[in-house]
Amino acid sequence: MCARIKQPFEYATTQDFKGKLSEWVGDVLYDILPEKGYEERDEQIFTAFQIADAFCDKKVHLAEAGLGTGKTFAYLLSAIPYARMTGKPVIIACATSALQEQLASSTGDIETLSKLLDLEVDARMAKDAKQYICDVRVEENTDDFGDQTEEVNQWLLQTKLGERSEIPNISDRVWKKISWNEFVSCDTCLNRGYCKLMAARKHYREAVDLIIVDHATFFRDLWTREERIADGKLPILPNYSAVIFDEGHKILLPASLEAGHKINKEEMDEMIRTLEEIQDARPSLVRSTVQAQRASMAFFRQLKSSLVASESSKRLAVNVTKELLEAAAAYRGSLDQLLMEFQIEQELYMDTLTPTQIQAFEGQIERATIALTRFCRNQNDMIPWIDKKDASFWVVPRNIGEMLDKHLYKKDIPVIFTSATLSNNGNFDYFARTIGLKDLSKSTIGSAFNMEEQAKVILTGQHVRESYEKKVDELAALLKENDGHGLVLTNSTKEVKRIRKCLAGYELPFEMLWEDRGDRGYLVEKFREDESSVLIGSDFWEGIDVPGKALTLVVIWQLPFPEIDPLIEVQRKEVKAQGLDPVTQVDYPEMGLKLKQGCGRLIRTKTDHGSIVIMDDVKGKPWEEAVMDALPEGVKIEER
Repeated sequence: MCARIKQPFEYATTQDFKGKLSEWVGDVLYDILPEKGYEERDEQIFTAFQIADAFCDKKVHLAEAGLGTGKTFAYLLSAIPYARMTGKPVIIACATSALQEQLASSTGDIETLSKLLDLEVDARMAKDAKQYICDVRVEENTDDFGDQTEEVNQWLLQTKLGERSEIPNISDRVWKKISWNEFVSCDTCLNRGYCKLMAARKHYREAVDLIIVDHATFFRDLWTREERIADGKLPILPNYSAVIFDEGHKILLPASLEAGHKINKEEMDEMIRTLEEIQDARPSLVRSTVQAQRASMAFFRQLKSSLVASESSKRLAVNVTKELLEAAAAYRGSLDQLLMEFQIEQELYMDTLTPTQIQAFEGQIERATIALTRFCRNQNDMIPWIDKKDASFWVVPRNIGEMLDKHLYKKDIPVIFTSATLSNNGNFDYFARTIGLKDLSKSTIGSAFNMEEQAKVILTGQHVRESYEKKVDELAALLKENDGHGLVLTNSTKEVKRIRKCLAGYELPFEMLWEDRGDRGYLVEKFREDESSVLIGSDFWEGIDVPGKALTLVVIWQLPFPEIDPLIEVQRKEVKAQGLDPVTQVDYPEMGLKLKQGCGRLIRTKTDHGSIVIMDDVKGKPWEEAVMDALPEGVKIEER
């Protein structure tokens, strides 16, 4: 455990802390950092003081800070002293594990600031439990790794942490056999307290200053915290003094997923197949297994016919019908029967199933039953959908905002949301409504970059709307004129394929990288390395950082209006029930925030230059104001 070597500054009382924190933040940003080669940035200074006030007054604060602001240093300057003043660490929740690693690495902002200020900052990562092996499952499956058996077994002999990142080439199939299983309770495990996951948790629970988590892990702790404590269990995260959501605009989905329940048909089918292979199983277990399989097929068949089609959404809304509810009730009943039969005389199955498998199957059936029960119980309290990625059926609470208010906002601790995209031209109403915020403080500051000199926006919508062929011709001309170096953003992979088909007759002197033709990370890396290439896709509106010559042109092929997505549909219905227009209150703000993210791909450093071309109708349209508000502040706008 890292000892507290020193306080960043001296203060007499907690009341005195606020004034001393402001003085120290000012000293660091006006004097210490500039003396060590860092430029003085008004945007960073403004954001840092706003966050400092929010910490001291225990506010829920939305801190919107544009590109190049240096928002990480801005919030760290309050987080570290506050953790030491309260004696409890501050949680920093990141949108992805990659951002976790980036923040907490030996070259990341925390370590950099630590050295600059001569502070020994104790920051530790709390990773998703699914990233660690389960020692018991390893023992049970040690000979079942296929052509990766030798490689995996060699790694298992050497690893101390058991993290998947240590063996990146391991297949999903093999990892699934040896990783932590959410359906298996650790409380009855013989290795409890001695496994690698528990060692990892023990390590981060002792953090003095900062715990770096991903959004999903934070919400898994938040939603289960009270129940675990009531059951005499430790919560996933230790007690903390404040929460910072980095990329805070992304919290709604992980918050919903961690509060919800799902049924993965493939996993359920695999379980049924395994149960069918039990030797000398009792006839009643065989009958209940067959019945559960039939009910599953009937439910998912009915579910498939009840889906609301959407090309761009990753989630398909469900049209709840009487027939679907009846199929769900029948499926639930069959699972209740299966669970009862499975739990009778389990020792009969020990030759076929391991103890861990038995426990996992029980947990799997119980979770599926909960999902079906909640789906059937009250349609007004939940949102059902199908995940396109794995066809799993999800049921999540409709009132995530109310849950956040109860479990987080009312804790009387500072809660900071940071991002470059929290508002529409300084209006935070849409984002605040989606996360259930009513009483909040807010601050917004634009990019630290000189957008007037570094970028321009070209509107071509009216010029190319005559025909699709004309629009494709204009795209080819733009790419040729720019010698490639372009990112083309669409709303669906279907549109990507359509563009590829139409561009087939053009001889373009650079490589075209298509979203549906490779892994996302691989494509971005190739785009970054081959500076003249062009990347086309619907999944690159945010989260990619390509500075320099590789990206000097961003083409907005279509304005990113939301399609039929279950989470968006709930918001539309709620504002409509309030007598408001869902188009202006939901669709335009949602489109504006995503457009803002897309435009943000262009300028990543002070030496970047380029153009943003919007190839969709803007001028004279009802959404013109929303589009203009989403464009980088100060950027020059041309019509072509």
